Amino acid sequence: MPIRRPVEVAPVELASAASEMYAARPDELFPLPAVPYQKIPARFRRQWVDNPTGERPGTLVVDTTNHFLYLTYEGGKAMRYGVGLGRAGFEWAGRGVIQYKRKWPRWTPPDEMVARQPKLEPYSIANGGMDAGLRNPLGARALYIFKDGEDTLYRIHGSPEWWTIGKSVSSGCVRMVNQDVVDLYDRVPNRTAIVVIGQAAV
Repeated sequence: MPIRRPVEVAPVELASAASEMYAARPDELFPLPAVPYQKIPARFRRQWVDNPTGERPGTLVVDTTNHFLYLTYEGGKAMRYGVGLGRAGFEWAGRGVIQYKRKWPRWTPPDEMVARQPKLEPYSIANGGMDAGLRNPLGARALYIFKDGEDTLYRIHGSPEWWTIGKSVSSGCVRMVNQDVVDLYDRVPNRTAIVVIGQAAV
């Protein structure tokens, strides 16, 4: 059952705080450039909101209808992030867990993706994938979603393509601004529950 549409609230951060959140990260293994946050709609910037999901504290909730990811907290609050999602036919929905996390992960596109896009053959599983770096589609961090002990092949991951946040354009994963996925990575442990709800829910 889809979660109800969140009540729109003004971002709690001041412009100076947003500037700091999306500033360059020279301390990273591959230094992250600043994100032009002014070009990202305010509703998709990282912010504290009232929790509209009904899920218990410590749960990740992806609202595919509104392109939000929530991390729920005690006291009826949640940290909300804007996300990009899979285009029609490439979505995943349901309940699972974050089995494990990786900093600056390698990217190994599934064989099915390589079959659709032969140009990805150099990065196939057989060829060892793509090295970590700013051009790697998984970005600065990746959180791996499992269901019933099996890899769903879906990830929450970073992306340098900040302009895709709020859109459905990927091959199914949940993409975030790199600065946001770094923040999320530090907040959630392995085995965190995740639920993906919305128009794609089954």
